[in-house]
Amino acid sequence: MNLPTVALVGRPNVGKSTLFNRLVGSKVSIIEDIPGVTRDRIYSEVSYKNYRFHLIDTGGIDVSQELFNSEIKIQAEIAIEEADVVVFIVDGKEGITTNDMVVRDMLLKSGKKIIVAINKVDSKESLEHQYDFYELGFDTYIPISAEHNTGIYELLDAITMDFHEYEEKEEDTRLKFSVIGRPNVGKSSLINALLNEERVIVSNEAGTTRDAIDTVMKYNGEEFIIIDTAGMRKKGKVFESVEKYSLLRSLKAIDRSDLCLLVINAEEGIIEHDKHIASYALEKGKGLIIVVNKWDTVQNPNTKEYEKIVRSEFQFLSYAPIVYLSALTKKRIHTLMPEVLKVSQNIKREIKTSVLNEVITDAYTLNLPPSYKGKRLKIYFTNQSGIKPPKFTFHVNNKGLVHFSYERYLENKLRENFDFEGTPIVLQFKNRGEES
Repeated sequence: MNLPTVALVGRPNVGKSTLFNRLVGSKVSIIEDIPGVTRDRIYSEVSYKNYRFHLIDTGGIDVSQELFNSEIKIQAEIAIEEADVVVFIVDGKEGITTNDMVVRDMLLKSGKKIIVAINKVDSKESLEHQYDFYELGFDTYIPISAEHNTGIYELLDAITMDFHEYEEKEEDTRLKFSVIGRPNVGKSSLINALLNEERVIVSNEAGTTRDAIDTVMKYNGEEFIIIDTAGMRKKGKVFESVEKYSLLRSLKAIDRSDLCLLVINAEEGIIEHDKHIASYALEKGKGLIIVVNKWDTVQNPNTKEYEKIVRSEFQFLSYAPIVYLSALTKKRIHTLMPEVLKVSQNIKREIKTSVLNEVITDAYTLNLPPSYKGKRLKIYFTNQSGIKPPKFTFHVNNKGLVHFSYERYLENKLRENFDFEGTPIVLQFKNRGEES
């Protein structure tokens, strides 16, 4: 089921990010403590009652070298382009400004459902101001305070009013993989090269969202769905110049994938933007293969040397296999699909409970966790509690005694004993007797 998209729009300092965090709620992320990952939230999923939707904070889509006014216009344009519902945030303390009017003019023409959220309404004075905003000319106005959590449920009710309740669709068992990465790293060429492989049979299915083109390919008798974000072309130069916009597109594709091919341009090397995209795939628990494209352009190519660079830049992806190829010349393209097959097995790998406990007991005995104030972590029993990605639940005496470094140690032991190449794994700790 494709989720509706809601965008937050408004000039700076009206509280977009505070509202974004309030609506998303604090999510426990599997990359919370990993160094080198920038937490840059412009996109997330929100659950409310029986509804689910994607939320975009356009304030995170910054446009360098643009005048202030143009920047707001570009953010509003992106919101209008992407969203089913736009939440226009204004500052209840300040009243209407000329910049609000700039955004208003664009939104009125858009034909989208617009909700005006009058933020910072937490005093008598700002309550009186709220009626001034009616001259903006929209139908729905909701006074809120994102900081103090007032009016948020009314806002969510208004946002979801016309949405269908979320239903789990019958699972399509075919593996879905997306080709992700920033612009001009060769995503389109890679997909074309893959689809032109001799052993691949291709058929097109209509894109299941307005964003991506889905292609069905058959390889070694198995069907796969490729989600192609590269096919997403937008009118106007605006979108090409906004790198964060391409990030947003990648994020949407990652959500729908089981496995992601992160394409890096060997000529340019790795930049911060690549890490944003990779960390989101990790956070969403997706399988990952790093594809170093344009390998034919590297002088004196040395995979061992290049791997050192990749590993030091992506320290949080030490489990991801690296494939070196050239989409243009098709050199080494044949090495990619075997990796896809391997990782597709690993993301759904299930470990027998008895074997799992044997490994964990050995690991525990070999290296006891440090004691804290005279208390030591005890692990009573471990079971696998999920796949895609594999999840393991450790039943312990006190989960407060789990140190980050010991959790890493346990993860490494699991990886040493079982093949989890290409997939993140999630470790959960529960006190004995605690509900799963």
